[in-house]
Amino acid sequence: MTTPTVSARRLPLVLRNRAFGTVWLGQVLTQAAVRMFQVGISWWLISDAASGDGGFAAGLFMAVSTLPAVVLAPLVARAIARFAHRSLLRTAAGGAGAAAAALAVWAGASELPVAAAYAAALALATCQAFFDPCLTTSVPELVDDADIEAATGFELSTQSLASLGGALLGALVVDAAGVAGLAVGCAAAYVTAALLIATVRFRTAEHPAANAAAGEDQAPRRTLRQLLGSMPYVRGILLCFTAANLFTTAVFVVMPLYTASVLHGDGATVALLEASLGVGTLVGSFTGARVPGRPAVVGTACLGAMAAALAIPGLIAARPAIAGSLLLTGWCVGVIGVRFVALFQRLVPAADKPAFFAVMQAVLGATFPVASLLFGFLGDHLSAQTLCLIQAAGLVPAALALALLPGHSRPAEAPDPAPAPEPTPAGGTR
Repeated sequence: MTTPTVSARRLPLVLRNRAFGTVWLGQVLTQAAVRMFQVGISWWLISDAASGDGGFAAGLFMAVSTLPAVVLAPLVARAIARFAHRSLLRTAAGGAGAAAAALAVWAGASELPVAAAYAAALALATCQAFFDPCLTTSVPELVDDADIEAATGFELSTQSLASLGGALLGALVVDAAGVAGLAVGCAAAYVTAALLIATVRFRTAEHPAANAAAGEDQAPRRTLRQLLGSMPYVRGILLCFTAANLFTTAVFVVMPLYTASVLHGDGATVALLEASLGVGTLVGSFTGARVPGRPAVVGTACLGAMAAALAIPGLIAARPAIAGSLLLTGWCVGVIGVRFVALFQRLVPAADKPAFFAVMQAVLGATFPVASLLFGFLGDHLSAQTLCLIQAAGLVPAALALALLPGHSRPAEAPDPAPAPEPTPAGGTR
């Protein structure tokens, strides 16, 4: 492979690596679509469709939106290991586009029942459950080893771009064009993503098993229990962040409730708060590789900062203060994602990555349905400001557990990663 020139290395990864850039753009579109759908429908349920129990309705909707990643994890892992990654990515995006288009037709022809929105959310989430871990597994097939941190940062920034773009548009589109307009926008994004991915050639053979047929040495795949049993430090990290997610992911239910009951705002206010969280995550994704310190030290500090930030809306009901707190929260999420996913890319053997990343998404997402239902139910009985304080308090034990994790300062399984070039921010500030 030709060594890039100095000037080429200074370009953002998505510009100097066309294949990765194209796939990354496809991920931006798919996650923006699913995020736009989630925020838009949640706001529709709270402001229009559900009366009296909007908090629980929105919480149930968000729970349904996350169940596939948890329930289908074993199937997702087998599919990623068995099928060509490009084909799987394209099929997932195309399937989601078809589901969104069907919902658009239904919503445009008649009044949409709430159950149909739940069914559509389940279909889109199922497609996304295959798409996200497949893309994470495919990163080494698209970039050189020295670019893994940069690629991870761009990949994780997709979630913040989705929150910034999709969440910004979700509530606004529902207010302006209803659920039908929302579904049309989602369908267009998914179909465009499928077409983009169809143009990319991955470095490996089309069928993942072809490497073995070609005679390449591959480590035997292990069960998840065997894999995590041999990596107690990784297992401890996953447990700490799973516990933290029970409180951090509740923000997607709490913020619309906060907007309606405390700020008395509209879809534009929801968009502002969601965008603040998205901008923070975007900046954190681009700067995470530059934050000094070992991953566990950085993760502990970020969890502590998130606890303080999430407490602010519970004490101060002012839009600028809340937007600032969500900005900091998002930055911490972005930094944690870059540091730990890059660490896992190097620690987990290639043969185990399909299972690991599918289950990682499932384990971290397993608390989301619980958090959505719990905080949605509490939102109908407690004030939104109290919910913010509960979120903040819940992060403190997770931060302490991560700080006290055996191997905190120098995990045996985690050799210092080789230095990588600093990622260049998209548009000049990645």
